[in-house]
Amino acid sequence: MKMIALALLAMAEAVALRGAGAGSPIQHMLVQMPLLVLAGVQLVWDLRERREWAVPLLLTALTVFLFWMLPRNVDWALTPAGEAAKYLGLPLLLGLPLRLSWPWLDPILRGFLKANALSMLGVLGFLYTHAPVRICNSYLVSAQQDLGFSFLYLAAALACLWAFPLLFGQLRSMPVGTAGCTKCGA
Repeated sequence: MKMIALALLAMAEAVALRGAGAGSPIQHMLVQMPLLVLAGVQLVWDLRERREWAVPLLLTALTVFLFWMLPRNVDWALTPAGEAAKYLGLPLLLGLPLRLSWPWLDPILRGFLKANALSMLGVLGFLYTHAPVRICNSYLVSAQQDLGFSFLYLAAALACLWAFPLLFGQLRSMPVGTAGCTKCGA
């Protein structure tokens, strides 16, 4: 029940940002769209997914993700038909399949997908900051450049977040009231 409430909250936040998304590509692509995906991820609470469905569900999620990364489709998302497709497609065809397929993916494939996401964010950041013309016709060139820098900052933040457990290991919580080294007794 808690997951459905979180899904509804994420969807309500995305709807509340409807007007702001039309004015700012950062709020549209980096706040509203991820909230819609999060709503779809939270919809899956206790479904018994099957391992053989992991690849088709992942391919569905990746296809929808790539569709919404195209600047032309970002412009289309500001029209009534595109907005309806965004509000239905991102939660149901990206968030839900991604959540159902992720537990069954091999760690190497997960790492590949994360590395691909980082490189895609980097390329989009470079494209939006260095394009001599407007890529998204609904936004100004200055807003487009701000979005490009935001993509680059997001790529750097995600790289740090995903590399931290690889470099320093998983964080373990210590019981309350214990301090010092557990191996040496200090």
